[in-house]
Amino acid sequence: MISLVTNIDSLNAQHNLSIDNTFQSKTIQQLTSGYRINSSGDDAAGLAIANGYRSSVSELNQGVRNANDGISQLQIVDGGLGNISTILDRLKTLATQSSSSTFTGSRSTLNQEYSQLLTEITRQASNINLDAGGTFNTLLNVYIGGATQQSNATVSVDLSGANSAVDATSLGLAFTNVLGGGVGLTGGTANTQRIDAPGALFLAGGSSQTFTFNVFANGASKQVTAKVTDNSAGGTGITESQVLSQLNASLNTYGIDASTDGNGLLSFSGASAFTIQAVPAATGGTAIATAGGTAVNTSNYTVNGAAAYVAPATSAETLNFQTSSGAASVTLATGTTLTAAVAQINQAAAGKGVYAVVNAAGTGISFQGSDSFSVNDATTAGEGVFGAASTATSNTTATAPTTGNTNNATSAITAIDSAIQTLGLVQGRVGAGENLLQYAVQLAQSQISSFSAAQSQIRDADVAAQAANLTRAQVLTQTSVAALAQANSEPQAVLKLLQG
Repeated sequence: MISLVTNIDSLNAQHNLSIDNTFQSKTIQQLTSGYRINSSGDDAAGLAIANGYRSSVSELNQGVRNANDGISQLQIVDGGLGNISTILDRLKTLATQSSSSTFTGSRSTLNQEYSQLLTEITRQASNINLDAGGTFNTLLNVYIGGATQQSNATVSVDLSGANSAVDATSLGLAFTNVLGGGVGLTGGTANTQRIDAPGALFLAGGSSQTFTFNVFANGASKQVTAKVTDNSAGGTGITESQVLSQLNASLNTYGIDASTDGNGLLSFSGASAFTIQAVPAATGGTAIATAGGTAVNTSNYTVNGAAAYVAPATSAETLNFQTSSGAASVTLATGTTLTAAVAQINQAAAGKGVYAVVNAAGTGISFQGSDSFSVNDATTAGEGVFGAASTATSNTTATAPTTGNTNNATSAITAIDSAIQTLGLVQGRVGAGENLLQYAVQLAQSQISSFSAAQSQIRDADVAAQAANLTRAQVLTQTSVAALAQANSEPQAVLKLLQG
């Protein structure tokens, strides 16, 4: 049917031309953007999946940067640990030199370098943030990503706790020295009990023996009790090594080391200022030490006050200390008790290297220091720290440390050996952490490639196919335009009919 009102052929041509134009536009859009999906309407489900892949790629790219940052930081730590290891070698050399009884030089000179190196270890540990409580002395979590569960997206390097800190205190070296020293129990009763006899057992039957120390540690003078108890199965008694192990478990924290001297007698050494009060008898079994023995740490420079401290009553007492680090002064008011006097003296003089502890009798004050010092006392005779010996002009110079005994140096060697093992374990943890992060980077890079490929498969345009589609769209558009022209000319045939 020929109709003037409705040109069906023209409508069909217009409809197809619209479709062809839309097809051509979409094809050009894909070719120019490079994406098959340019809007949600193109492929909503595919776009959601592709966006998930794209997000994972972004996460992993940052995760790789996080891991590389972590590797760099651990490499810095590793370098610092290597340097500390070199310092430990030097400490071992100094301790070995001092431990020889044929050494005729100055152990004080050796100890000066030894002490400076301990300070340097702590400084370097702080610089690499691996001192106690440092930034890296913790569980390090490096977020990488690329996991379906949050817990699997993180690589952990555990450098937490005292076993991973490498400052001098954490390595167990802070209270060691290479001075002469190692004191046995003398005082009221000299110790005569050997504990090195082969097969010897002590404190059988679950008995115990107690040692009471007056020690300066962690910035204050305090009393510390080390109790040794028979904890053997069946109460058969404990060996020499078990005795020393129990003592050191209580004392090492305060910088005191228990060992045996050349005669097999119990000996205590360390750089800390300490005295040992009269040892009570064992509660049973064979005693570790003869009851009644006392000791003063003579590996330090020492000055002993009066056997019994008398609180100043007539006037205040002023003590002036002179050390290689400078001078310090403290005034004890009338009525100052022994405990208060010790605390006030330490507050004033500890910063200069002079430490006050209660003496072995528990009634007076012992002054100790790693370097030579002197004390000038101004008080009424018969009162204060020095009692009847004190005058307004008295000046007491510290007694030099014992140099003939090598226990401190040999104890230092033991402590350094332990520190080397501890440092090696920390180096192992750091190295393992570097490797873990490197493996994590490799996996993340592999995932980035895979996720990118998956995203591309969904979202990217197939350029070859779209180029062919463009040609097709252009031809269809041209033919649709030509057909539309023909369809629009069809109603003109009616004029022919009307002419007849």
